[in-house]
Amino acid sequence: MTTKQVAARFYELAREEKWFNIQDELFSGDVKSIEPDAAKHLANVAGKAAVRKKGEDWVSRVEALHSASTTEPVVAGNFFAVGRELDITVNGIGRICADEVMLYEVKDGKIISEQFFY
Repeated sequence: MTTKQVAARFYELAREEKWFNIQDELFSGDVKSIEPDAAKHLANVAGKAAVRKKGEDWVSRVEALHSASTTEPVVAGNFFAVGRELDITVNGIGRICADEVMLYEVKDGKIISEQFFY
């Protein structure tokens, strides 16, 4: 798949909040997940299994999803980015209203990195 095709499929699944389907279908085996330097609750990880565990651990802490939305992707070369707004309550943290940019790099039809800016 081209980067545009990956981005389109990503968006289709993201609109349905099917984040683990995105990982299963679109991530490469050696994908990297990169958080901002100041992130307190999430670490950088590499490898599809580690990224999955990171996601599962985070989701297990979410007590309530109040609202969520993802923008349409913007594609440039081997990259695409989406905006994401979340209003959630997280165990041990409380209610969070997050506004972030999520940047993805694609190689050989698979996502090889995800990087979060918030």
